[in-house]
Amino acid sequence: MKHKSDARTLLVNFINMVATQFDSKIKIIRSDNGPEFNIDSFYADKGIMHQTSCINTPQQNGVAERKHRHLLNMARALLIQAGLPNRFWGDAILTSAYLINRTPTPLLDGKTPYEKLFNRTPSYSHLRVFGCLCFTSTHAQNRSKFDPRASQCLFLGYPYGQKGYRVFDLNKQKVLVSRDVSFFENMFPFLLSHQSAASPLHPSLPSIPSPHLDPFLHFDMDSLSAAHLTSPLDGPNPPTGPPTHPLPSTPNADLPDLPSPSRVVAPSPSPTPSLNADFPNLPPPSPPPVTSPSPSPTPLHLAPRRGGRSTRPPAYLQDFQLETSLPSRTAPTSSTNLVTRSGTAHPLSQFLSYAQLSHSHKTYLAQLTLLKEPTSFSQAVQIPQWRAAMKSEIDALQANGTWSLVSLPPHKRPIGCKWVYKVKLKADGTVERYKARLVAKGYSQVEGIDYRETFAPVAKLVTVRILLSVASLRGWHLHQLDVNNAFLNGDLDEEVFMSLPPGFGRKGENRVCQLHKSLYGLKQASRQWFIKLSTALKAAGFRQSRSDYSLFVRSRQGNFLVLLVYVDDVILAGNNLEDIENTKLFLANQFKLKDLGQLKYFLGIEVARSRHGISLSQRKYALEILDDAGFLGVKPSRFPVEQNLSLTQFDGKLLDDASAYRRMVGRLIYLTITRPDLTYAVHVLSQFMDKPRQPHLEAAHKVLKYIKRTPGQGILLPSTGSLQLRAFCDADWARCKDTRRSITGYCILLGQAPVSWRTKKQTTVSRSSAEAEYHSMATTCCEVTWLKNILKDLGVDHTQPVTLFCDNQAAIHIASNPVFHERTKHIEIDCHLVREKVQEGMIRTAHIRSANQPADLFTKPLSSTQFEVLLSKLGVINIHSNLRGSVEGDQA
Repeated sequence: MKHKSDARTLLVNFINMVATQFDSKIKIIRSDNGPEFNIDSFYADKGIMHQTSCINTPQQNGVAERKHRHLLNMARALLIQAGLPNRFWGDAILTSAYLINRTPTPLLDGKTPYEKLFNRTPSYSHLRVFGCLCFTSTHAQNRSKFDPRASQCLFLGYPYGQKGYRVFDLNKQKVLVSRDVSFFENMFPFLLSHQSAASPLHPSLPSIPSPHLDPFLHFDMDSLSAAHLTSPLDGPNPPTGPPTHPLPSTPNADLPDLPSPSRVVAPSPSPTPSLNADFPNLPPPSPPPVTSPSPSPTPLHLAPRRGGRSTRPPAYLQDFQLETSLPSRTAPTSSTNLVTRSGTAHPLSQFLSYAQLSHSHKTYLAQLTLLKEPTSFSQAVQIPQWRAAMKSEIDALQANGTWSLVSLPPHKRPIGCKWVYKVKLKADGTVERYKARLVAKGYSQVEGIDYRETFAPVAKLVTVRILLSVASLRGWHLHQLDVNNAFLNGDLDEEVFMSLPPGFGRKGENRVCQLHKSLYGLKQASRQWFIKLSTALKAAGFRQSRSDYSLFVRSRQGNFLVLLVYVDDVILAGNNLEDIENTKLFLANQFKLKDLGQLKYFLGIEVARSRHGISLSQRKYALEILDDAGFLGVKPSRFPVEQNLSLTQFDGKLLDDASAYRRMVGRLIYLTITRPDLTYAVHVLSQFMDKPRQPHLEAAHKVLKYIKRTPGQGILLPSTGSLQLRAFCDADWARCKDTRRSITGYCILLGQAPVSWRTKKQTTVSRSSAEAEYHSMATTCCEVTWLKNILKDLGVDHTQPVTLFCDNQAAIHIASNPVFHERTKHIEIDCHLVREKVQEGMIRTAHIRSANQPADLFTKPLSSTQFEVLLSKLGVINIHSNLRGSVEGDQA
């Protein structure tokens, strides 16, 4: 803005832009009493209220005043950092606004203003250091064969509406926009100019005068104001012809490898001998106009002397970031785009490595990590693959007769719908398809009107782990299927109306979809689909498990086949590959499905198989949690919970917005599928979902720091060992400070593979530690009984008693001896299930020292040493560990 009077035009343009680009209307404008904001006729036409502050009362317009201060503080820092004069204040302000819009803020739950506005995460790869040295490529049509191929410039920011960089040509004294720019972000021409013009730092070194230290010495100020303050869209074209003004004088020691369009000759008492030695036919160069000769042409590096006394910033600056040094970064060469050193103090590469993986699995994980799925329709509609996927989904829905378009009957309310996007990969990492699902917003359905019965079984995650463990031990084949439009195969008995899908309704369309078949998101949809699938499998000779109704098994002629269903994802495991392929053909004839090949990725779990066994991890999901919370660069921790931490319901201040905490803990709960080391910490955090407080959030951040250290950690299901169950149980008496209830923890291993673990608060208050341990043994016995039934369905004969390890001798004696006394007569009858199982021979109790009890991980916070010792007993493995970086800077 050249003049203050331009504010009126710019304000009108801004209001029109908001209405056009974001389909929003500005309702209120608040300003001071400046006459440039008095456009009452325009406000009246738009229906906008204009509010003004009282005279000499700027605090009534505090939002704008604080943002002005924010912009000025950042712009001032940019100018000082680069050593630029105040004439560049306009570019500093524009760059400050650009960076502020891309900086996460706690006022937006850790998101950036850009992300809130455009519903996508901003890119940071193009950001550069303001005021640094850069070189822009000159255009071929404007140069001769001997003209420089690049012009030395100063980086000034990011132009609006153009994909390029706004730079200031130091030779031509013009502002231009260029895409082809090479940056040297640790060099600042104006800062170096001022340093070389200042007094020498050492009396033995002569000063080096330069006639062109002031870059504005030959500038036409009128042309500068016209060229420098115009809109980035109106920037001039790159200049033509050879340079007419030299660069600011810079010592050669600070610019060792920079190409320069105009040579800067180092001061020397005699002509440079290297030129004559390499080119004997050239005349000697004329000596430079230097009055004080340098004693040696060798450049020297100088560092100012610093005292050893420690300094402390003043108290009034404690709320500001005082770090002025910038991360060094080597400029990319023409052969690589990689940065040799990260600016992060604790880069993720120190804790995440892929060197130990096979080439095929590395390729699969790379593709899995790089593919980003849209989170909204507005993002997906801009990508051709997702537009085709949505059209394919609509075609499939219409071909199946899922709905018919009707007018909405009176007194009926349609439910909404939305798109959900998933990328399906084959076993080799190639994209199998882009899958767009139309999901009904079933949470708005009313029971008795839109639905009645809703129950439908899904596979328990413990069943998944135990199936994979048996498959690893017996060398079974593991394959995966994905059912297309799974919920479309179930018929609806209720009358349900749904609004038109986003992007497929005509403007002004008043009709709705009357659903005839199930659709994703409907409360009764999964029930209808599962009934149809189980009927088809039973007809094919499969037997449904009584312990997990989503598990189907078939044994005939020595061929054993297991089918596990989780909604529309199916795992096939068996000892005969031909039988698996025949089952795929049978299911393909019954339903539309996709064969994804060998099992690699199931419900967010990454499956890696080798001769040593099967590794399960949630690396991608863990990285997404860290990225969502902004913890990718945080300093890691060696353990998830402080040893002496004790959280209660009333400690600390209530969080202003509890939704971020609930979202974080909800995602951490799902991460415990393959992370037994997080189970206790997440159990503690989940108790405060209703009213989380500041200490609870800090404890959650501690867990994220631990995940940063071990993002690829998971469990190993070995391919060798026995098919015998071993159980470990423990209790921490009166651990909960609010209810004084005890904590039960157990873990169960199949051979050496962890298949089941849990942390749970007991339902009643225990009067002694022995009673708490006895409650824990009863809970573990129930889980062991269920696991034995699952193993029986999988063809594993477990005839030997399961050893149950407990570190409390009193609880073991209560389980073994039918003695009632003051310590046991009040215990619930169902807890004596332990005694019955011991008498039946299904359970055999055994004592274990507390120092060797792995179930301690699930009942209390431990020291880092004990935590790592017990964790090693659980079969936890990290195939992505980087041992070189794991010992650097990982202290909590």
